Amino acid sequence: MIKFITVGDVLPLRNEVLREGKLTLNECRFPNDDDEGAFHLGYYKDEELACIASFHPMGYEGFEGKAYQLRGMATTEKDRGKGFGNMLVNFAITYLRGQKVNYIWCNARKKAVPFYLGVGFEIISPEFKVPGIGPHHVMYVKIQ
Repeated sequence: MIKFITVGDVLPLRNEVLREGKLTLNECRFPNDDDEGAFHLGYYKDEELACIASFHPMGYEGFEGKAYQLRGMATTEKDRGKGFGNMLVNFAITYLRGQKVNYIWCNARKKAVPFYLGVGFEIISPEFKVPGIGPHHVMYVKIQ
């Protein structure tokens, strides 16, 4: 089941999956997590949070229209490959289409690029490195 959740709900999974449990929960916050219009989604399997994603209103340079950045997407190791992330992104696309948003973009880790391609995103940047995290590409999906 997909639910709108709080930033406090996403922090433990962000830390576990994206930061290998090395940070405090507060260090896993993004500066725009509490911005007006920002929202967080969680996929629950048997009452347990299995997958998360955060969406922040933010355009990408050179692109026109209303936009959101997808950040902090993470799935528990035991729940990967079960389609939960796909359902979460598709839910967000449908929701944001209803909000008259034109596109979603993200900085995708290189190892997550196949996932994003599978849900309709395309690569729009050369590979770049995020210090301490690794190689990424900017990816984008037009939703209207």
